[in-house]
Amino acid sequence: MPEVIQTVVYTYDELSHAAQETAKDWYRSLGGHDGWWQSVYDDFALICDCLGIAPKTRSVKLHGGGTMSEPCIWFSGFWNQGDGACFEGRWRYTRGGSLAIRAHAPQDETLHEIADRLQEVQQRNFYQLFADIGHEGRYCDEYAMVITVERDNAHAQPPTDDAEDTVTLAMRDLARWLYKQLEVEHDHITSESEIAAAIIANEYTFTVSGRRFG
Repeated sequence: MPEVIQTVVYTYDELSHAAQETAKDWYRSLGGHDGWWQSVYDDFALICDCLGIAPKTRSVKLHGGGTMSEPCIWFSGFWNQGDGACFEGRWRYTRGGSLAIRAHAPQDETLHEIADRLQEVQQRNFYQLFADIGHEGRYCDEYAMVITVERDNAHAQPPTDDAEDTVTLAMRDLARWLYKQLEVEHDHITSESEIAAAIIANEYTFTVSGRRFG
């Protein structure tokens, strides 16, 4: 015979501190942060455009069928030695890159310095340098990137002696910068305050002990 059981439920704010911790543990177990890196990727695309980098893309299958393009960015993190980020793309000179990056990120001296180095090495090579940025191996840090630098001119002049090292170091510094942004974003969305805010926004209810109800 059916039986009606009444249960008193509470919002997050109504729980004790211990019960709130249980509620947050439950929310973490959902793993509900898929795609959290997208805002970082979007900003990185704008930065690449400022610097003259065209990121490579790959096709990814969707659950409902069809495909979508994603940038060729890989990362692992954020707690183990060897964690990092890398990307693939093609780089050419873009006019006004140093000014563009300062307009986009006026306080970020790391990006300013990368843009200036790329501008200066292009100037030494009469703005004829281009590079392919690839990834090889199973690691995802900046040292897994393979950068090939060439010079496009009618007289087959090679790049200056410093060109490959300068461009390679700049791209690896950019990968390190990207990893830092990913780490900051991850720390933000998994912080105690953000988890609590997400629980409240979704109006979840709990038993007195903090177990999810419903």
